[in-house]
Amino acid sequence: MHWFNKLPHTKRAASGLEWTLWKKLPVITLAGTFLPLVVLAIAYVLHGESPEPSTARWLLMMAYVVAGIILFHWSMVITVAIGCLIVMAMKGPGYVADGYLLPHSDKPRTKAETIGEAKARRPFSP
Repeated sequence: MHWFNKLPHTKRAASGLEWTLWKKLPVITLAGTFLPLVVLAIAYVLHGESPEPSTARWLLMMAYVVAGIILFHWSMVITVAIGCLIVMAMKGPGYVADGYLLPHSDKPRTKAETIGEAKARRPFSP
């Protein structure tokens, strides 16, 4: 059984921004993850081993903010990746699905469609 039948004379569209973004996504993900972590590490190094309680609270709050920034960044990267995949699929070759008669048409059939009628109606039967 053929799941996908390509339409004849269809061409793939030229690649654009989606492939450029797709190739840069790993670097964007790593940069967006490590830059906030570096800022947090610098803040911990600058305040020493045993900071005052107010400073320790501020550092903990900063750690939560950094975790939120990283999770937000990852969700945006995943969203862009899904968008790139959709655009890549839509720019690919055209496919046709098998046509089926609707049972709720204006002129319902009184008998079932034969295999010969179905093959005659489908332009790309295997």
